[in-house]
Amino acid sequence: MDEVRENNNNRVLTKDELKRNKMKAKNMIADGVLPICSGDKGSEALISMDENKISHIPVVDDGEYKGLISEVDIYNLRDIDSTIGEGFATLNKPSIFEHEHFFEVIKTMSLAKITSLPVLDSDNMYSGTITMNKLLEYLAEFSVIEQPGSIIVLELNHTDYVLSQIAQIVESHDAKILSLFITSKSESTKTEVTLKVNRTDIEPVIQTFNRYDYTIKETYTEDQDSMENIKDRYDSLMNYLNI
Repeated sequence: MDEVRENNNNRVLTKDELKRNKMKAKNMIADGVLPICSGDKGSEALISMDENKISHIPVVDDGEYKGLISEVDIYNLRDIDSTIGEGFATLNKPSIFEHEHFFEVIKTMSLAKITSLPVLDSDNMYSGTITMNKLLEYLAEFSVIEQPGSIIVLELNHTDYVLSQIAQIVESHDAKILSLFITSKSESTKTEVTLKVNRTDIEPVIQTFNRYDYTIKETYTEDQDSMENIKDRYDSLMNYLNI
């Protein structure tokens, strides 16, 4: 196992550990997003949101996170030139801790329907903000968007999902699983497993899945040209979001 870097305890970290560490919330904080304070005017908050391409901005006083305010909240004020403290007695306080995982960031932002998520340290003090743009960058990076291969969508019963067997089938054909996503609905007994594998010739893999009675719902093959097209579309999306 490759050793590449030391942490604060002088222990050498492996590449796998570094990758897991990179997926923590503290490493997803966006540069340049400054919080507002209770003494700032609503109009000043709107300017800051516009500059950072976000619709929600944290309110922080002396390092203490007070809550998240939206542009809708501010437009609902009687006077947008009144201060945040004057206009709002309490604020919603969605947040995440520095050590929490990338998937928790996605879950929290999705459930709260917010465009930015404040990050707190172990002392509950404000550490920074994760924006939707930053989240998309990480999602693309860890969904191996630039690597060519194929996508296989399996449909199976909840009780039949065994990751080790799925991985064994893929690896038996000298392929590797690059990413895997599970989609389930509470009202259904079925689960969809979406695999991305690192080969474009997936017919032998599909035949083996069929032999093991897996239901192949969909398949997609990505060659280098199509992957470059996807990459171009992703870059265009990021440029649009940064307008």
